[in-house]
Amino acid sequence: MKLLDKYIIKRFLTTFFFVVLILLAVITVIDLTEKMDKYARFGLTKLQILSYYLDFIPWIGSLLAPITIFIATVYVCSRMASHTEIIAILSSGVSFRRILFPFFLGASLVGGLNFYLNGWVIPNSNKERLEFEVQYLKTKFYYDQRNIHIQVAHDVYLYMQSYNNSNRTGYRFTLEKFDGTRMIEKLTAERVEWDSVKVKWTLRNWERRKIEAVFADVANRPDSAAGSSIPIKVDSVQKGESLDTALVIRPKEFESDYRKYESLTMSELDNYINTLRARGTTGIEAYEVEKFTRYTSPFTIYILVFMGVIVASRKSRGGTGPQIAMGFVLSFIFILFFTLFRTFAENGSLPPEISVWIPNLVFGGISLVMYKYVPR
Repeated sequence: MKLLDKYIIKRFLTTFFFVVLILLAVITVIDLTEKMDKYARFGLTKLQILSYYLDFIPWIGSLLAPITIFIATVYVCSRMASHTEIIAILSSGVSFRRILFPFFLGASLVGGLNFYLNGWVIPNSNKERLEFEVQYLKTKFYYDQRNIHIQVAHDVYLYMQSYNNSNRTGYRFTLEKFDGTRMIEKLTAERVEWDSVKVKWTLRNWERRKIEAVFADVANRPDSAAGSSIPIKVDSVQKGESLDTALVIRPKEFESDYRKYESLTMSELDNYINTLRARGTTGIEAYEVEKFTRYTSPFTIYILVFMGVIVASRKSRGGTGPQIAMGFVLSFIFILFFTLFRTFAENGSLPPEISVWIPNLVFGGISLVMYKYVPR
């Protein structure tokens, strides 16, 4: 690594982390001020609040990473351009592509770290953060869906007319088991209750009906062919007032799923998406958007760094102010694009794997057009 690379990388990373720390400090103070009344209402201790912000700060930092690295790039390049450093570097025979190398190297370090933290570290801390927010900062959650259908296994289907998450009780419960297209067992109950001591569900006023198909010989019937048989359904019925059963589902599946996708690691996210897809559950798009966004985040950082160098590498008579202002404007437009297409994907208007790439493709195309006209 040459002296020029070390010089640019040092300034680039130092500025990036400085901007991140400044923004985190400002956002944390604003957030603390807005939520202080709620903290006082629940009588939370300083340790509880501190623990929450230890989880809150890394999450916010990861969200800000693409934008802050763009701002840092614009600031460093504009400063170098105003001091005629970029002109001197180009005049010495160094190509513009070569100047991009240390910026891309810094982007690789930040992108790799951000991908690792978003994929495996921050989701674990988000579990506690989201639990804190649901308990103290959000309104009490009530499960209000009716006519609940869940595929709990390949050939097993569950139905409940309604569910009360306050007492963990489901009403008008039915569990049906199939062999191909034929139902072979049906379990019904007036209600199903969660027993936290036994860690099982308890059925109240239940009935189990097993359906067997027995083939009877009808050779002696005058209207039948010799040796033929017809299926006869035979029901085996059991009833009772109370029955403990172990179902695949748990009460937490009926609790608030507020931003649950942020609390899942990459492997947990894949498994949960597969589970939702197998059950035919709606709302799977939000989890798929989160998954693909994590994969595209490093590419977003590369594109924004590339654009930042192009925007700020030209010396401006007005100093660094106009270039930094342009950087903020482009950052705002990027956030607008990202939010817009994420909403489209979560609403099912666009496939998630396509929508998360559209902002990158648009800004990548704009960067390539701008690159044609950058002074070399």
